[in-house]
Amino acid sequence: MSFENIKKNFGFGCMRLKMNGEEVDYAEFCRMIDAFMAAGFNYFDTAHGYIGGKSEKAIRDCLVPRYPRESFVLTNKLSSWYYNTEEDILPLFESQLSLTGVTYFDFYLLHAVNHESYEKIKSTNAIPILKGLKAEGKIRHIGMSFHDSAEVLDRILTEQPDIEVVQLQINYLDMDDPGVQSAACYEVAKKHGKKVIVMEPVKGGTLANLSERAKNVLAPFGEGSPASFALRFVASMSEVIMVLSGMGNMEMMLDNLHTMGDFVPVGEAECEALCRVRDIIREENQIPCTSCNYCFEVCPKKIEISSCFRAYNAYAAAKISEENAEQEIRKGKSLPSDCIRCGACEKVCPQGIDIREKLAMIHKKVM
Repeated sequence: MSFENIKKNFGFGCMRLKMNGEEVDYAEFCRMIDAFMAAGFNYFDTAHGYIGGKSEKAIRDCLVPRYPRESFVLTNKLSSWYYNTEEDILPLFESQLSLTGVTYFDFYLLHAVNHESYEKIKSTNAIPILKGLKAEGKIRHIGMSFHDSAEVLDRILTEQPDIEVVQLQINYLDMDDPGVQSAACYEVAKKHGKKVIVMEPVKGGTLANLSERAKNVLAPFGEGSPASFALRFVASMSEVIMVLSGMGNMEMMLDNLHTMGDFVPVGEAECEALCRVRDIIREENQIPCTSCNYCFEVCPKKIEISSCFRAYNAYAAAKISEENAEQEIRKGKSLPSDCIRCGACEKVCPQGIDIREKLAMIHKKVM
């Protein structure tokens, strides 16, 4: 299947944009967009809840008025937690067009699909509705982003042939992870003839911020950044048409443009080295958080869970001291000890993290 207008296989994920206080740093976002487009890339990815709704508006203000619509590819998503009934879907979709300032989306994905949300998708006739929007020209391609087992993915793609592309979490850390099942899900997509968009290629920054021990494993292979190895790993896969990176500043942008602009597939020796890095990360017992912040949106105590996990992971990798980890966590308005164990966070976590237990562990170990 051909996907028109995609120029290259690297996309700008707009989930983790640089902030200026409570607002997106528009000046930095504009600079990053300009560098991205000038390098020949044109794929942008957002969703209704990214940055508390500010991602869509930033695209409307920084991308849409500054570039012709046909010059860029824009993906948005239907998140099951933003609608309850069949009648809610079209108004939500129209609001997303308005918020982003466009008249159509190149790709529109069912968002973070798992076995539970799939039942809601079916009961609300979401896919027939999206097919109608495609017939009207308001959607070019229908897809889904997916977080569940390969067995569930196989069932969905068997039942829903109108899904054209699948967005999967793939990175060298998760290939054999029994929860994520990156490799198995990729093989299912291949079996059904679906092209793959990769999300979380650097696992929310985990694979870009390696411990010294892990970085030393990659040192013999040149001066590429840890993130560059992670991007090259997934971009080397035959069915991958797009690799997304949630870039938060120009430094990340330029590093990734260098990697993907002069793309070189990973070799066998590099793959073996990445397997050793994977084992080191697991030995460090890091929390597999990707900083999507869906948990923060639903937390009644507004605990900055991903920030707590990021500080703990830096401590676990011996990159900061216990004291510094505590200082980082205390910058938040709420602490791990403020958790009331309601479980709302765990219901929306794509990684399936036992968040309540991890917060209790962090409180015990570093607070």
